Amino acid sequence: MTVSAVAREQVRQRADFTCEFCGVSETDVGGQLTVDHFQPIAKEGSADLDNLIYCCIHCNQYKADYWPQLSDDPLLWNPRSESALKHFFQLEDGRLHPLTPVGAFTLRRLRLNRAPLLAHRLRKQQIAEGVRLLARYRDLVRLTEELLSQQSVLVEEQRALLKEQQELLRWLLSKQ
Repeated sequence: MTVSAVAREQVRQRADFTCEFCGVSETDVGGQLTVDHFQPIAKEGSADLDNLIYCCIHCNQYKADYWPQLSDDPLLWNPRSESALKHFFQLEDGRLHPLTPVGAFTLRRLRLNRAPLLAHRLRKQQIAEGVRLLARYRDLVRLTEELLSQQSVLVEEQRALLKEQQELLRWLLSKQ
């Protein structure tokens, strides 16, 4: 079943133009991503906006038409209803570590630790660190400017005091 252009645009914007499963953006891949039915239409899913997920072609292909059929079939993480932080923890090397059975199954099913995604996460970490350092640098520059301004005021006050001291010394010497 095709998704209307209006619904597709709503899903894109709601997802901030980013794969809701793995986090790659349209900018990262150089084009639009896909709209997937979280619960496939063939397995009684609907075309409601709540059932539509914006995702990259790889996550869409790996997910395929998976939907648990039996009560003990593993569940797939739904990024529309739960935070990734509930199911995954990102390690320093960019890999996701599962925190729940849903997270473990989703990692395997969608192959969320594939090499390009590790590189993508590490690059995002580096960019975030660069932004953090730049903000810190700006704060330090601002503080340095404030200190220099305060120092300038103190230097002027010291000059005035020295001038008063010189006048007082001249007056004292003239009285002798």
